[in-house]
Amino acid sequence: MPKTHVTMKVNGSEVEGLAEPRTLLVHFLREQAQLTGTHIGCETSHCGACTIDIDGMSVKSCTMLAVQANGAEITTIEGMANADGTLSPLQEGFRMMHGLQCGFCTPGMILRAHRLLQENPSPTEAEIRAGISGNICRCTGYQNIVKAIQYAAAKINGVEFQEAAE
Repeated sequence: MPKTHVTMKVNGSEVEGLAEPRTLLVHFLREQAQLTGTHIGCETSHCGACTIDIDGMSVKSCTMLAVQANGAEITTIEGMANADGTLSPLQEGFRMMHGLQCGFCTPGMILRAHRLLQENPSPTEAEIRAGISGNICRCTGYQNIVKAIQYAAAKINGVEFQEAAE
């Protein structure tokens, strides 16, 4: 099958390569760009492990072809840390609030939460739960994931995180 030349900006750097028209973006990122933080889960868009940010939208990269991302600006989990290498508020929140267990869903969950906080900097618990509903975590009860996102929102907004009484 003939390959198509694709170019995209991933985490601020130009990435280019050849992709068959049927190559999923998640495979292109992992195999061509060597960015293995984007996980392959179900390949049916149900789990959200492959969630990335493309041109300001959350996208499950198992539902998009690499050729469709030609010219796009993409952020993966590898691009979430601050420029100085320190953790982003979301990464810090997941660490501090124990928002992960096995970690398989975490990259996609963080990328989805990133877009959620871009769209709504001060979401309620219900809005957070609705916002991450397309991402499945098989290990946690989601409570600590919600706390991690609340922690990040507080930090981004410059206020002290107040953990809700249970």
